[in-house]
Amino acid sequence: MTTTRLALALSDGLPEGEFLVIGARGMDDLSPLEPARTRIQQGHFPDHRALAARGFQVAPVIDGRFDAALVILPRAKAEARARIADAASRLAPGAALWIDGQKSDGIDSVLKEMRALAPVEEVHSKAHGKIFRMTVPAGGWLPDDWTTRAHEVAPGFVTRPGVFSADGVDPGSAMLAAALPDRMPTRVVDLGAGWGWLSAQALIRPGIEILHLVEADHAALESARDNIADPRARFHWADARDFTLSEPVNGIIMNPPFHERRAADPRIGADFIAAAARLLTGAGRLWMVANRHLPYETVLTQHFAHVTEISGDNRFKVIEATGANRGAARKGRR
Repeated sequence: MTTTRLALALSDGLPEGEFLVIGARGMDDLSPLEPARTRIQQGHFPDHRALAARGFQVAPVIDGRFDAALVILPRAKAEARARIADAASRLAPGAALWIDGQKSDGIDSVLKEMRALAPVEEVHSKAHGKIFRMTVPAGGWLPDDWTTRAHEVAPGFVTRPGVFSADGVDPGSAMLAAALPDRMPTRVVDLGAGWGWLSAQALIRPGIEILHLVEADHAALESARDNIADPRARFHWADARDFTLSEPVNGIIMNPPFHERRAADPRIGADFIAAAARLLTGAGRLWMVANRHLPYETVLTQHFAHVTEISGDNRFKVIEATGANRGAARKGRR
């Protein structure tokens, strides 16, 4: 979303009353809004933290009724529809609902869908995207399947719209699970745990006394809570890159993301590796999976004394690393 589009949409000023925003990102320019009467629903932890630091009232899930709303579209269509249904359910008939998105996020497709469901009063195009306003009709005007609900994706596992690998087990995670040792360390962290499938596979093996699932996507973490009832599991809504514990652990598993929205960014995985080294004891072990083309070996050797590829194919590589904080970066500072 750009300030230009939002300013065009709100050229007559912000509507009276309480205003709901679903999906605003941490760096979005929201200057046309009034923080005192704006509530933002944002379940991505880094964006949530950034918006809160700017003085907005923000939460991963918001209840209650509102006088008007703005939905900022994500790329995943199911999640986009769920956001629209969520916003519409908080509004009375006759209230204004704005929907904003980039062309690359499917705004044209959503606009076409909405025009078939209800009148669209105005559309503004700017900066490779659109924002449009509609008046919420009375009655059940949206399809029932647009509502956010958990759905079974594998036996005993549910996901929610928009989470990573929402339609099935990620093949990289499956390869990593197969490469884990028969007996796991006692204290384990799953960095970027998603909806919990990899953690569940680790908990099947003997050895674990406590397993921390760390996930920035609130919807994914809620799915993980649904999927794992094991009392050894601890759930943390947090950014894995700066997650801390009071005591070090002796095992970490992770399938780190390497995209920031649409753009590939290997620095995210590098930050996960640095975080893993900070969390581990010197004798602890890291197991991670990554796409074959990602150049993580240099970063790994900066933070770990021993780095070994233990499994892989032409798409993925599974790496085991030990000797946290005894890598080349530390040696170079001596």
